[in-house]
Amino acid sequence: MTLSSRPALFLDRDGVINIDHAYVSKPEHFEFVDGIFELCRTAKRLGYLVFVVTNQAGIGRGYYTEQDFLNLTEWMCGVFNAQGVVIDRVYFCPSHPEYGIGKYKVDSPFRKPGPGMILQAAEEFDVDLARSVVVGDKETDIQAGIAAGVKCNLLYFPSYPEEPIETAASAVVSRLADVSKFLESVHNQ
Repeated sequence: MTLSSRPALFLDRDGVINIDHAYVSKPEHFEFVDGIFELCRTAKRLGYLVFVVTNQAGIGRGYYTEQDFLNLTEWMCGVFNAQGVVIDRVYFCPSHPEYGIGKYKVDSPFRKPGPGMILQAAEEFDVDLARSVVVGDKETDIQAGIAAGVKCNLLYFPSYPEEPIETAASAVVSRLADVSKFLESVHNQ
């Protein structure tokens, strides 16, 4: 880490950027989560890099191809650009240790809860992980952030239950708008 290191906002895709309709691979099935563009604009204003880190077992299972994923990613990033936000990079892991087919049936350190995608971004972009934030909708997202050394790991849970849930997350948020508060606080530390 150098003095020029920047913090990053690491976003899971399915369930955080778009509503998780299971194995989304086409724009017509992609529904953006309310508040995602505002969150990313806040992150950029505060000097955060914005990365997407997403398991894509649908590729490994043969539900869609890597090219299908790349086409959808290009479309998604274009929508973000039109909203005034540049996604710095999208990292994905197509493998699945149990249900993968052929070359995709591997236990990869890049598949969350492994920290591989986050660590790769940190190395390629000189990210200050101690000042970074992970937002995910599954405990595996939180585990990946913790394993990578990210200090603020937020579990996005839109239908937050009345009873507390068991999580290793720094906090649970029910709206993406609430994440901006965490960015502000982490940024000002």
